Amino acid sequence: MEWITSIDFSILNGIRDSMFGGFLDGPMMVLSYMGEAGAIWIAAAIVLLFFRKHRATGLMMLAALAIGFLCGDFALKHLIARPRPFLVNEVALNIATPHGFSFPSGHATASFAASVTLLLRDKRFGIPAVILAALICFSRLYNYVHYPSDVLAGMLLGTICALIVYAVFRKAGWIDRISGEKKKL
Repeated sequence: MEWITSIDFSILNGIRDSMFGGFLDGPMMVLSYMGEAGAIWIAAAIVLLFFRKHRATGLMMLAALAIGFLCGDFALKHLIARPRPFLVNEVALNIATPHGFSFPSGHATASFAASVTLLLRDKRFGIPAVILAALICFSRLYNYVHYPSDVLAGMLLGTICALIVYAVFRKAGWIDRISGEKKKL
């Protein structure tokens, strides 16, 4: 486990030394706040609920977000109890001090649960969503509030949640019933 932490700090310190303190500070702050508590993704899911064609996607996003939250923030963070990197290295932050444990990244979990769901349903929305999700994840590294392994674990957890929800909705036939879609032969 120590070798992972060593690699994590090498990456974090490399980002901090080469990028921090310049024109990226503002955008990285905004991206971090956009991902706070999955707000941007919850808002997007709620908007989709208003359109019959996209209602199933909105429900799937909310389900994937909920599962990701329960598994990541509610369970894994407390089981693993990894301190955040800025507490270990005592780094001044560009954003409000986050509370709670570090592993896995809740921002990454939520971002990938929602964006992968969108990608599975409609690439026109999904590709930009995955790009936004990746930028939100990078902002957590840039702002020194998560280790790269936290972010990768969150991305993986979010992706798994999206795939499970998608599979369940398809298998149960809920997508067709909720959105009024015809089954493709």
